Amino acid sequence: MTSIPDAKAPAGEVVLEAVGLTKHFPVRRRLKDVFSRTHKAVHAVDDVHLTLRRGQVVALVGESGSGKSTVARLLAQLYPRTGGDIRLHGETTKVTSGSSFRRYAARVQMIFQDPFASLNPTHTIRYHLTRPLKIHGTAGDDLEKSLHELLERVSLTPPERYLDKFPHELSGGQRQRVAIARALGARPEALLADEPVSMLDVSIRLGVLNLLRDLKERLDLAILYITHDIASARYFADETMVMYAGRMVEGGDSETVTQAPAHPYTQLLIESAPDPDRLAGAADVADEDRGNGEPPSLINPPTGCRFHPRCPKAMARCSTDEPVRLEIGDVPGHWAACWLYDKNEVAK
Repeated sequence: MTSIPDAKAPAGEVVLEAVGLTKHFPVRRRLKDVFSRTHKAVHAVDDVHLTLRRGQVVALVGESGSGKSTVARLLAQLYPRTGGDIRLHGETTKVTSGSSFRRYAARVQMIFQDPFASLNPTHTIRYHLTRPLKIHGTAGDDLEKSLHELLERVSLTPPERYLDKFPHELSGGQRQRVAIARALGARPEALLADEPVSMLDVSIRLGVLNLLRDLKERLDLAILYITHDIASARYFADETMVMYAGRMVEGGDSETVTQAPAHPYTQLLIESAPDPDRLAGAADVADEDRGNGEPPSLINPPTGCRFHPRCPKAMARCSTDEPVRLEIGDVPGHWAACWLYDKNEVAK
């Protein structure tokens, strides 16, 4: 084939699933721990459930260190998982060799946060785009035409202006578009975008998000959008999942999660965003604890709910019992892992 066809697969089809996905990084043992039987580990990701569907964007939101990027790398199979399952079209997948990874990468591609670090500065844009076309056999009979189509797909026109340039000759937004074009060279079904606009100028972030939205619609891609900016999740994503200290704490459609947050941590994220109206009335509002404090250690995470040491609404139960997903009841599919929504607790 010599062109990049628009997708014809049914929208809403499940492409990629994480079921109970877990990743613990072992901590290097110090001399005094040599004779200890305990083996410490960083609990980076615990029991994550996630579903990516064709033609839809799922946003994974949380503060730095919450495990968002680790989830993306696990789904890209760049890290081996400690537990859980990754299913591609319902089938368990596990990379065991270079050839199996190549087959998997042809269907699931990742876009990294820093477009300059993800491109080799010693090679031209032509080289970066030619490699995926040849590795995955998608170049067709006319390589030059395929290269032009990739650049046109990400709105870098005319293509001949960019093909023989080096990454340092492009702006940050142009480099990220090249990184997106490189991912499209494999013709994937799912894109894992790890904070793709966080290192770009504010003025060009919207353009890159609109590009990803256009690609999602035209190619029927399933996209995981990782961000710490919950406002952009509302704009860009169909569904938003909130992550704290390695665990999922809330999920639902983006409009509901961002406009009617249920979990105290999600409320903290939204209240942390600048709001002129809230700042103007701050002097008239009594000062109260809104979740101040540091995130917990992931080597020795708190028992029960991991947010309870910072939570202004914490109950005694929160420090001992790990919360389960509970339906909020406002709209279908909106849930929170918080004991505040336990019907038995409410009835007391």
